[in-house]
Amino acid sequence: MSVVGFDFGNESCIVAVARQRGIDVVLNDESKRETPAIVSFGDKQRFIGTAGAASIMMNIKNSISQIKRLIGRKFSDPGLQKDLQSLPFSVTAGPDGFPLVHVRYLGEVKTFTPTQVLGMLFSNLKGIAETNLNAAVVDCCIGIPVYFTDLQRRAVLDAATIAGLHPLRLIHETTATALAYGIYKTDLPENDQLNVAFVDIGHASMQVCIAGFKKGQLKVLAHSSDPSLGGRDFDEVLFHHFAAKFKDEYKIDVYQNARACLRLRVACEKLKKVLSANPVAPLNIECLMDEKDVKGIIKREEFEQISIPILERVKGPLEHALAEAGLTIENIHIVEVVGSGSRVPAIIKILTDFFKKEPRRTMNASECVARGSALQCAILSPTFKVREFQVNEHFPFSIALSWKGAASDSQNGAVDNQQSTVVFPKGNPIPSVKALTFYRSGTFSVDVHYADSDQQAKISTYTIGPFQSSKGGRAKVKVKVRLNLHGIVSVESATLLEEEDVEIPVTREQSAKMETDEAPADAAAPPSSNENDVNMQDAKGTTDVGAENGSAESGDQAVQMETDSKVEAPKKKVKKTNIPVVELVYGGLASADVQKAVEKEFEMALQDRVMEETKEKKNAVEAYVYEMRNKLHDKYQDFVTDSQREELSAKLQEVEDWLYEDGEDETKGVYIAKLEELKKQGDPIEERYKEHMERGTVIDQLAYCINSYREAAMSADPKFDHIDISEKQKVLNECVEAEAWLREKKQNQDSLPKHATPVLFSADVRKKAETLDRFCRPIMTKPKPAAPETPPPAPQGSGQQQGDASAASNASASPNGKAGDENEVSSASTEPMETEKPEHTSAA
Repeated sequence: MSVVGFDFGNESCIVAVARQRGIDVVLNDESKRETPAIVSFGDKQRFIGTAGAASIMMNIKNSISQIKRLIGRKFSDPGLQKDLQSLPFSVTAGPDGFPLVHVRYLGEVKTFTPTQVLGMLFSNLKGIAETNLNAAVVDCCIGIPVYFTDLQRRAVLDAATIAGLHPLRLIHETTATALAYGIYKTDLPENDQLNVAFVDIGHASMQVCIAGFKKGQLKVLAHSSDPSLGGRDFDEVLFHHFAAKFKDEYKIDVYQNARACLRLRVACEKLKKVLSANPVAPLNIECLMDEKDVKGIIKREEFEQISIPILERVKGPLEHALAEAGLTIENIHIVEVVGSGSRVPAIIKILTDFFKKEPRRTMNASECVARGSALQCAILSPTFKVREFQVNEHFPFSIALSWKGAASDSQNGAVDNQQSTVVFPKGNPIPSVKALTFYRSGTFSVDVHYADSDQQAKISTYTIGPFQSSKGGRAKVKVKVRLNLHGIVSVESATLLEEEDVEIPVTREQSAKMETDEAPADAAAPPSSNENDVNMQDAKGTTDVGAENGSAESGDQAVQMETDSKVEAPKKKVKKTNIPVVELVYGGLASADVQKAVEKEFEMALQDRVMEETKEKKNAVEAYVYEMRNKLHDKYQDFVTDSQREELSAKLQEVEDWLYEDGEDETKGVYIAKLEELKKQGDPIEERYKEHMERGTVIDQLAYCINSYREAAMSADPKFDHIDISEKQKVLNECVEAEAWLREKKQNQDSLPKHATPVLFSADVRKKAETLDRFCRPIMTKPKPAAPETPPPAPQGSGQQQGDASAASNASASPNGKAGDENEVSSASTEPMETEKPEHTSAA
């Protein structure tokens, strides 16, 4: 079972795996710990990760990056529209109002959803993990931003399904960081809580988490975030600064050239990193645009000055997290800073001034999320035994359910009314289950939506039914709503509850027990710590609680009315019937669409694999041409005639010219055929060279084998005296025959030139040595026969009478009536003891 953690970032991705010695961050194909989050589409195949980053400059409009900003968001989202302004590829609105990415792939314009593109990234990360683990990877944990909505979380799960992954949990990135921080701490307090603020400033967003630690547990106290404040915003500030500067100085407008924009953004990102450690940094780009070289310089003070609008937003999430946790700055004991964007000195200064303490960097800023995700996967997996550590997660949203109230009696003219209640308030533990009770006469629906005033969007709608009460009228329906480990809300089940009266005899002693045994089934079991009943009733002002109390009162009356030792009391039995629930998720992929995406991904992965194999075969042909050409005039010079050399050299030159002309873009089969055609001429030459190099060694081995067995057969050593002379003669004859064969073959081979086909092959010599050894070894290693055993001396006695008595005793003890040695007597005397009964034994 795989134990893998994935951190898919806006700019790069990291894979961590659990091993026996701990958590390791694995390397990709280029032996790097970070893999670019880029998918580049070409005319023949896709290039994902490091290969995509290498081809992005030459294929800008077909290279998809920053996909994390696109998934689960509507095309009309103002934040998405702002992001799209800096992206070079084409994105349009789909029929459902969600973005579609347009690229040119396999010579045609194709459209993909952001979820499909994310699935491609996951497939690449899965391949990296499988290569390092040398095993299939299915189960995993994936780190996600805390601000991801229900739809974005579902999109991540769909993308994982497309890639053939099964996430055990979608864990918040800040929670994963806190887990990676706390699980290794051995000095956590047992009673007093250690409060740690984790500030994660990544490439595109800022997240803050305040967590309380005690020995063996972690409790998230508050979450806050700014989804559009990250390291890339500082890059954009530098980009716009130098774009305006170059327009004034060099009269070039980089906004009009996609490649120039990309090159300037890459240079500005490097410039920002240099400014993090130096007060001044230069910028130089050759041939940025219109064949003009540009250069510039900027000081850290100037950079911080133009970044003031971004830096002013840093305090907002910090203040919000403190307020939500109900803590003051004095209550925060430690501040940990992570994320690639946290290296900007101005941010560290703001954090220091805010928390009145120096932020720490005890964790790897880029790898902590992947490590924490892998730890969470190890905790959930039975494969590894992990130190006991409890993670109490905190839900960042407030989720409500709304429904239309049931119509009242027709005579009062009431109409339907919309009702709503908060089911999972902000800060609710994850996971959690709550039950709601409805009274309905037929099919009804409930809507799941955000309760926040600034985010009223619907998440999903659940249609519950059809059902019908056996007694007619409205029935009691219990609906279970689940907030699962991924932070996704769904209606899990609906149950129709109907009471039936059953008459049974009850004694006075049993009457007290009735109140517990006869309670309705849905109220019998006490709710767990994370399961509550939300009772709802909207007809005639009667509450569900009152109805249940009424049934309890009737039970009390039954107890009070008892006068005889036996009475007939009604027992309430609750009949439960499952009701079908139909889910409709707004913006989510249907199961059929996910399956189609899985099939499409399989087809594209197969195409990629075929193209990679084709490249390998083409490279094999090219390598063979260069290698054979060099060897013909070096190692193989004596093993080929001049005419053969000229003929093969001409063929090699012909194939080389073909490779760079007509054979530049051929199929895998064509390259295989070309290589086989060359090897028909080259293999005999290689074989002659190989035989010449190996022949001397195997001949020496056969000669040593012959001499060894000959010497052993002719030796006067006493250890061979037990071997018959005729057997030794057979060994000598076999050695003579092998020596004669070798002498003849060697003479024939020595008379031939090196470029002639050999008559003595190394394989034949090895076979001859094996035959000789197989014949001679059993004879010469025959063991000596065992020496006859000497009978023990007769015991000395007083006379013939003592000897006769001893012989008689031995004969009676032996099972065959004959005298035996001591071991035989012992064995024979104990054998009947195992079969006789104990009383017989004692009697004897």
